[in-house]
Amino acid sequence: MKTARRRSRELAVQAVYQSLINRTAAPEIAKNIREMPDFAKADEELFNKLFFGTQTNAADYIQKIRPLLDRDEKDLNPIERAVLLTACHELSAMPETPYPVIINEAIEVTKTFGGTDGHKFVNGILDKLAAQIRPDEPKRR
Repeated sequence: MKTARRRSRELAVQAVYQSLINRTAAPEIAKNIREMPDFAKADEELFNKLFFGTQTNAADYIQKIRPLLDRDEKDLNPIERAVLLTACHELSAMPETPYPVIINEAIEVTKTFGGTDGHKFVNGILDKLAAQIRPDEPKRR
């Protein structure tokens, strides 16, 4: 059974994905997501922090992610891009969540929505990103 926080992360990634694909305004996307049946089982506060925080800082986050990629960021699968951006926000702005939890959740969301081996790619990038963003946080794996 999915936790409210997992649902929030999934919905935030879906919202970021929509913004990447459709270029719809964030408030409209959030409204549409809130109307989804799964939203009632999500943590609305976490969804808002993840989605709007990612939207606000996406350009900065792609700058952090870009050097870690083995390809141009425009060649990223949109789901992987949405997961990486959302996880980057959580790593950057939500220090109360241990980075291994963030990485694990991102992997699980990628397994749900991404390609066959997308989760391996996301894991590799987020491991490097976490080391940069949170160098003083002890490794808990």
